[in-house]
Order: sequence, then C-alpha cells, then structure tokens
Amino acid sequence: MPREIICLQAGQCGNQVGAEFWRTLCAEHGIRKDGMLEDFAVQGGDRKDVFFYQADDEHYIPRSLLLDLEPRVINSIQNSDIKNLFNPENIFVSKDGGGAGNNWASGFTQGEAVEEILVDMIDREAEYCDSLEGFTLCHSIAGGTGSGMGSFFVFPNQSESSDVVVQPYNSLLTLKRLTLHADAVVVLDNTALDRIAVERLHIENPTFTQINSLVSKVMAASTTTLRYPGYMNNDLVGLVASLVPTPRCHFLMTGYTPLSLELDQGQGVTSTVRKTTVLDVMRRLLQPKNIMVSPHAKQRDIATAKYISILNIIQGEVDPTQVHKSLQRIRERKMTNFIEWGPASIQVALSKKSPYVQTSNRVSGLMLANNTSIRHLFNKERQAFLEPYKQFKLFQNATGGLCLEEFADAKEVVQDLSAEYAACEHADYLAVCQWLRLSIAAMVCQWLCLSSAAVVCQWLRLSIAAGGKATFSNPK
Repeated sequence: MPREIICLQAGQCGNQVGAEFWRTLCAEHGIRKDGMLEDFAVQGGDRKDVFFYQADDEHYIPRSLLLDLEPRVINSIQNSDIKNLFNPENIFVSKDGGGAGNNWASGFTQGEAVEEILVDMIDREAEYCDSLEGFTLCHSIAGGTGSGMGSFFVFPNQSESSDVVVQPYNSLLTLKRLTLHADAVVVLDNTALDRIAVERLHIENPTFTQINSLVSKVMAASTTTLRYPGYMNNDLVGLVASLVPTPRCHFLMTGYTPLSLELDQGQGVTSTVRKTTVLDVMRRLLQPKNIMVSPHAKQRDIATAKYISILNIIQGEVDPTQVHKSLQRIRERKMTNFIEWGPASIQVALSKKSPYVQTSNRVSGLMLANNTSIRHLFNKERQAFLEPYKQFKLFQNATGGLCLEEFADAKEVVQDLSAEYAACEHADYLAVCQWLRLSIAAMVCQWLCLSSAAVVCQWLRLSIAAGGKATFSNPK
C-alpha cells in the first residue's frame, strides 16, 4: 500500500521550486505535463500514488497545494507548460493580492485570517489518500509568505547583501517554529547553490530557474526510496528515524553527485565527472564542495564538527558487495568524523533509477546528513538579528504597545538549538542528558512534596483561624 505525501508550496520561492519539482517527478514517472500517462510508462515498477492520484478522466494530479498572498508566481505557473497539471481547487491566492511585503507578521496574520479555508483544502486533499504518511512544505524563510513551519526550506544568501531588509527577523521567527514543530528540515543554502552552479557546473551567472532545478533534483532524489521501494527506507518514517536520533537536532544538510542541469536553450550541462563508481560517488558526497550548505565556521570549529548520522541514497544498478567494499575503504581512510556516543557508520539505501529519464552517469548519489557544523549557520542568523536588535531604541524600549516577547522567545529557542548541536560534539552528551533528566525529575518530585506541605499548612491555618482543634486527619 502506498504511503501518500502531500506537498504544500508557500510563497514565491516555494511555488517556483515546487513547479520544478513536479516537472522532475513527471519526467521520472513517465507522466506528460498535462497529467496523462505516456504509453511506454505503463509498467515501470514505480509508485506514482505517493505523490499523485488519478482523476476520473485518468489524469494524474499532484498531491499539492499552491499557496500565495500575491498572484504573480501562481499566474506564471497557470500560463506555463504545466498549467493543466494541478487541481484548480488546490490553488489559493489572497483576494487582496498585495502579498506580505517581506513581513513575517503580515504573512502570519493573513494566514490566520484564512485558516479555515486552508484547513478545508488540506482536509479535502487528505481524504484522497488511503494511508497518509506526512506533509512537506516547500518555502523560503527570508520573505513574508514563505516564512513558516515546514520540512524543506531555503536559507537566504549569506555572502551578499539581501534585498530583504527584514531578512534576519523573518528567518529567526521561522527558525523557532521549524525547531519546535517540524519532524525534519532539509537545509538548502542559496550561497552554496550559487557556488556549486559556478564552480561545478561552470555557469557564470546562474538563474533562479537553474538554482530551483538543483533544489528539485535533491527533493526528487530524497524520495526515490519511497517512489521506487526496496527492502529498506521505503517510507518517510523510516527515512527520518535513521537520521534524527534526538528530537531537537533534526536539521539535515545534503550533497549530490554527479550534477547535471538543463540550460534555458534546452542544452544539458553536467559536472566534470566522467566515470562513476560506488566508492567514487560516496567519496565525493563527503567533500565540502558538494555540500549544499555553506560553512560559516572558523577553521578550528570545522575541525571539531562531527557527523551525527549519514544516509546515502545510491541510484543505479549497483552490486551490494561494492557498497560494503566502499564503506570499508572510507572507514580505513577515516574520511568522516562521527560522534562518540552513537553508531559511527554510514547508512546506505539502494534505489532504482527512473527508466524514463536518460542520464550520462551509471551511478548517482544523494547524501542526507545530520552534522553539528550546521549550528554555525544558526549562529550567523542569530547574530544578524542581534545587531539591529541591540542598536535600535525601538527594540530596547517596548513602548506604544509593541510586544517583543516573540523576538526574545525566538532568539532563545535558536540559541538553545545551537547549544544542543554543540553539546552533541562531546563524548559525554548522553550522560549529561541523563543527568538533566534526573535533575528535572528530582525538581518535580521536590515541588510536589512542597506543594503537599503547603496544602497541609494552609489547612492548619484555616482550622486554627476557625477556632477548631488541629488534627492530622484528612480534611473533607
């Protein structure tokens, strides 16, 4: 039985990336851009029902909701080559059409105002599923509409000045909710994506469409074990459980090799990789130049960063013995630095390639990794928020009804998240966690005892005040 996944696309970035994602899925499943199945794609051994459902007219409809507060991007999708792919009832554009103006609070309050409409849309889409497994939210955290809770998000560009002045506030407020409410978050950094396009694909000025194509390739590769199931990692729960050992540390970074991209003129461009083996792919996935998150740490901090978990999804016709030999070579060469308190091993999931998409490489791979170095990205976001937060008097003196509790709470949550990842680098992490749990349990027990004593004292005071004789029998 397929385990269905519903994709929510929010804001400009979410809908642009989502459109590329559905183009990729249609190509891999042999579905035309109008939703009809190609004649040669009848028996492919794939699970189309994970992300698509079949309408009465035999069209394949994406399990997707397109949400935005301004109509420009969604109008462009409705006038594109995939205009007949989506269910019109699953498209929501605000009646005002003014957008959120890169303001997190505006996007949040406008979302609250139409909560009932959005919940009805999600509920209707969920009823089309036989065994709904989860949701993915594709969005950016820098703007206004895209800011919010989700699984897939794109970090704003850190190396250049952003055109979104309030970017640090939007990012920090969104990070709080991603920390508290998401089960897993795949981090994609615009700076790293630009660098990969320039250095690895030799594109001088990569466009948004080309960058979004890279993101859609990662999204599609991360779901291949769900769409082309094997013996392991064939559902979302199993995929996430192997990567997230502690609930708070659920931010994942990715790497992909070998890369390929379609140019605007329809010509393909690939990286300089000419021959691919399992060992070569797994070795390249560990190289920092293929990681889609920029390193914001100092050299000494990079040396202390450690992997909490790694899952490599290898696509292609691969002999399992090659995987074992590759893992042994990586272990012998000490290419990875794992935590001391967990299993120091790379998990590997083998997956088929789509028979409908021709690639120039025999083997390709995606790495989903949980690494402690991601805390430096959070620290940079927090520092970018603190600089204006400390300078402006508006933030120092909350007059005129201004409430800063949300900012302070978000800052504390992100700070605790960074501290949690830093603690994971130490060998005594589990011992410290156990000590904290025992300390909290002791404090709760002590509080209960004090509360009981306070109740008894209060009853004695009331009894004496009433002139009665104090006894230690239970009051009625």
